[in-house]
Formats: sequence, structure tokens, C-alpha cells
Amino acid sequence: MPLEADVLAAFPAEVQIPARLVADSVAASSEASPRVLVVLDDDPTGTQSVSNLPVLTRWEVADFAWAFGYEVNGQRQRAVYVLTNTRSLDPAEAAARNEEIVRNALAAAASTAGTAEGALRLSFVSRSDSTLRGHYPLEPDVIAATVTAVNGETTDGVVIVPAFPDAGRVTIGGVHFTRGTGEDAGRLTRVAETEFARDASFGFANSEMAKYVEEKSNGRFPADSVIVLDLDIIRASTDPSISAKAIADAIDAATNSTPIVADIVTENDLRALSLGLEEAERRGKKLLYRVGPPFVRARIGQEIPTELSGEEAFAGNTPSEAGGLIVVGSHVGVTTRQLNALTAQHSAARIVEIDVEKLLSENAGEYLDETVDTVVAALRGGDVIVHTSRLLIKASDAAESLRIARTVSAAVVAVVNRTLKTFPPRFVIAKGGITSSDVAAHGLEIRHAIVRGPMLPGIVSLWEPVDGPAKGIPYIVFAGNVGDDQSLADVTRKLSNTF
Repeated sequence: MPLEADVLAAFPAEVQIPARLVADSVAASSEASPRVLVVLDDDPTGTQSVSNLPVLTRWEVADFAWAFGYEVNGQRQRAVYVLTNTRSLDPAEAAARNEEIVRNALAAAASTAGTAEGALRLSFVSRSDSTLRGHYPLEPDVIAATVTAVNGETTDGVVIVPAFPDAGRVTIGGVHFTRGTGEDAGRLTRVAETEFARDASFGFANSEMAKYVEEKSNGRFPADSVIVLDLDIIRASTDPSISAKAIADAIDAATNSTPIVADIVTENDLRALSLGLEEAERRGKKLLYRVGPPFVRARIGQEIPTELSGEEAFAGNTPSEAGGLIVVGSHVGVTTRQLNALTAQHSAARIVEIDVEKLLSENAGEYLDETVDTVVAALRGGDVIVHTSRLLIKASDAAESLRIARTVSAAVVAVVNRTLKTFPPRFVIAKGGITSSDVAAHGLEIRHAIVRGPMLPGIVSLWEPVDGPAKGIPYIVFAGNVGDDQSLADVTRKLSNTF
């Protein structure tokens, strides 16, 4: 594992760029016609880097109308998140959902034509995993094709930015890495050498982004056709305007959805890239984005939000005296370590394990009833940790793996939903991407929510449901693959009245 400092030594130093510079650039481009980023988030953890933005788990035209009308201090927000949960779907289902969402978003934007501000212009963001798992290139392909079908606009380039520095994912020299922790701090591991690359549904072999694109596109985009914005371009000058022009110049050749990958190591790199993309779009380039979580924050010029305190998590709402519900579904190694740390430290919490083998048996219904009764009874006395059994049941193919995952997720959703309607918890934490998506949309029946901000710096977000049976209950979206071993315990401690 190379030292990050050694890898970076070949490139220029980062350039300090204030978020306000990006925000002003975005505002200037929106003077004639306001622009909103529509973020199709393949699981809800993409919101962990932003604050005060609307989130939809349904995507009818009326839902977009609500989101487009959401204002903070009298100003329309620059981005809207749509929880697609497509990482849990098969390719055909994912394609259909992406198309439906884009069509409805464009229809809602068209209906704003008669307003004082004028019709909204939409840019689309396909938000996915910072460790490269997900439906690529299918999702950006479908988004681009749908935009063309609706309004005739073609996509020149698909900008691919998986980096998530807050969580230790960086791209340097066109290669995507994960940062080491503990005794490996300061070292880099190629992402293809991590457990994430062995994912049953979305595994991959290449860490070099151009080769990853070639691999996932089955050769449709050869590696040598990919435009690589390395740190020599991102950090071309200490003058951000010069770097922006260098980035836009490098993108000029993009046409017909040319893949464009970007080196990113810091928030300043993301802001430099954002200025360059703004310049490219001013020149007329039509771009689509396939990105990790922090891209949207930088692209709209939002400051890095400070982490919320326990008191702020309940702001404006009276906390229930019931215990909180912590739901853990992810099976990646860091999640299991976090679960072990939480259970070891939170002796007052009741632990309820959902046995996956029993969920796949003929007596699944009876077993589920017993589990709900146990959780409700335990919540009356304090926090309850509900987790799926840690033995991961693997299938021989991707479709069967998804079927098992859906069965487990449906059971978790049923436990949460039936518990909510029997004895509402003080708070809900969902650990894992698919888990947190299903808990939000179906377990808590959230249709519209506002992302209030992070519970830990940059990696764990708090949603405030604004309608439905969970209104007023803090909902914590916690990705499976982020944080250190203490992170889950740290968030629970902030919210619990028994920890």
C-alpha cells in the first residue's frame, strides 16, 4: 500500500477555494433561468454531505412541484434529492425507474414556465457508491436517453466523480483508492483490492477509472476514449479562474456521452472542478453527472455543514420518552465492527437479531410476528438494536442475491412499520444503504423530508420527515461502508436517553 503523500508528491498542491466563489458562479448562471440539480440517489446515503435540501421518496409530478418550491430564507434550493433505491433493483427495473423519474421531473419543471422566475432548467445527477458499486453505465445512459426523448437535448459528457474524501475515498492519477485507518493510516489501497470490489451484484476488477469504464461498458467506451481530469488539470493554477478554463478546455472534446473522470482528494478539488464544469456549461456543453456523495455540495457552492448536536436533532419537536430504534442491515466489515462496539458499550439496549435463515423458511410470517412483539415490548424500556444475522447468505448469481436481499429488507421494513404504528420510537437509525432506503420509504412511510445536516462530519445525515406517521421523529441515514468502529455508538449516544 503506497503512502498517500508519496502519490500526491507528483502533483501540484491543492488550492484553497471558498464555497462562496462556487455559489456566486452558480447564481450568476441562474439569473436568466433558475437551475436545479435533480439528484437520482440510488440509496439515501448520498444526502450525508449536504444540509437543508428536500428529499423525495416518491416522484409524481406533484412531489417534484413540492420540492422545487421548497425555500430557505426566501430562496429556492439548488438541488433536490430523489430516493430511487435502484441499487436494490435488477437492471430492467432500475432503467424503468430512472426513466420515470426523469420524465416526471422534466414535466414538473415545464409547468414553471409561467412563473415570475421563468421555467426551471434541470441538470441530472446519478448519485451512486463511492466504492464503485451500482448500475453503471446503465443509469446515466437511461437518463441521457430520456432527456433526449423528452426535449431533444443530447448529452456531451458524463462526468464521473466517485471520490468521497470524508469517508476516505480519493482519486489520484486516474486511480480510485480507499484510505487506510488505524495502523494503515496514511496509506492507500486500490479500490479493486477491497471487499467492495467483490460485491455479489456489482463486483469489478479495475481501480484505474478509465479501465473501470471500459470494463463496465463492455468495451463500448475504450479506456483511451475516456477524458481524465487529473490533478495537474484540477490544480492547474493558484488562480481558480485559470484552473476552471483548463478544466473546460479539457472537456471541449466531449460528445455523445463521452466519459470524463476527475481526480479528487479534497473539498477544494471538488470546488475547483465545479468551477470548471460551470465554465464548460456556459460554453454550451451538456453534462450529466455520476458521482459520490460530496459532489453535489461542492457543485452548488454549499459550505461543509457542521455536525448536529443531540438537541439540534430534535429541534422543534418534543422527543418521545420511548427508546430509540437502531436498525442494522449492512454486512460489510466496518458495519459489523460498529455493531459490536455499540452492543458492547450500550448495556441498557435490548438486542434483537433477525435470523435470515428463518426469514427464508416456510414459517417466516410467524417468526416475523414474534419479532415485532419483542421489539415493541423492549422499546417501552429503552433503546432496541435490531440487526440481521451476521452470517451472509450468498447465492450463485446476482439475481438470486438480490432476491434474498429483498426478502430480508422486506422483513426489516415490516418490523419498523408495525413498530412505528404500535409504539413510535424516540428516533430511528438505519445502518446500510438499501436498509436505510427501505426503512425511509416503506418502514417510516416518508414521502417528503428535509435533510437537516450531518450527525457526524460529512458521513451520516439526519432527515426530518415532514409528513406521514414518522413526522417529527429524527431519522438517521447511516451508510454501511463509512465511519470508524465507534461511529454508530457515537451517533446513538447523541440521541439516546438511556445510553
